[in-house]
Amino acid sequence: MTKPVNLAPMMVPTTSGAIRSPKTAELVARTLRRMIVDGQLTEGDFLPHEADLMTHFQVSRPTLREAVRVLESERLVEVRRGSRTGARIRIPGPEIVARPAGLLLELSGTKLAEVMQARMVIEPAAAEMLAATANTEAFDELQSIIDVDLKEAYENGTLAQASVYFHRRMIELSGNSAMAMIAGMLNEIAERHIATTIHDGPMSRPQYNKLIRSYQKLVDLVRSGDGAAASAHWQRHMENSNKALLAGHEATRVRDVME
Repeated sequence: MTKPVNLAPMMVPTTSGAIRSPKTAELVARTLRRMIVDGQLTEGDFLPHEADLMTHFQVSRPTLREAVRVLESERLVEVRRGSRTGARIRIPGPEIVARPAGLLLELSGTKLAEVMQARMVIEPAAAEMLAATANTEAFDELQSIIDVDLKEAYENGTLAQASVYFHRRMIELSGNSAMAMIAGMLNEIAERHIATTIHDGPMSRPQYNKLIRSYQKLVDLVRSGDGAAASAHWQRHMENSNKALLAGHEATRVRDVME
């Protein structure tokens, strides 16, 4: 690592409006967080050894460990107790916001049907955006999910997870990161509820074949560049899917399924 980072205190407001100086550990955590965001530290990397970081930041071991605990609480690093390798960088996915969002939805009495409705607003729009990208690699990736991942998932009983992944990648490949984050969060909440409260057993072969035909039609439409048709098709697909999933559960409310 290069020259020590300047940890001169920065004045920050508190919740009461007063001004305080952040603790040194917070400043160290802030610098390491920025290194992760900027790509200097990437998924799977290990933080440098404690001694190197202590020298670099000119801080004590307790201060450094407090900074790492801050990052651990944010799900940005994974610390295996007793390991000699140190903290490992982990880039969080939608699950990091799904838990608090699910709790807020539960507190507000939100129905699962409302979560499904929100997904139905986002996904057809993403399908139309994806068709406009003319991104052959993206279309090929979705095709591979259909041909390989979904087929394997049906055979090993993990079709629900693979289907959620197809939905998620379709939105991510549309190119709108904000939409992908929101949809990913909603998908996490929906998937957990489907798995824990309204799962009715494995899908029959005719149902599976129908699902694959619908997915294939979406890929064919976005590959052809027909965004309007892709959006309309995916709207119908999700309406039918939600109707089937919510049958008998129309009044089911969102619950913190991680309790």
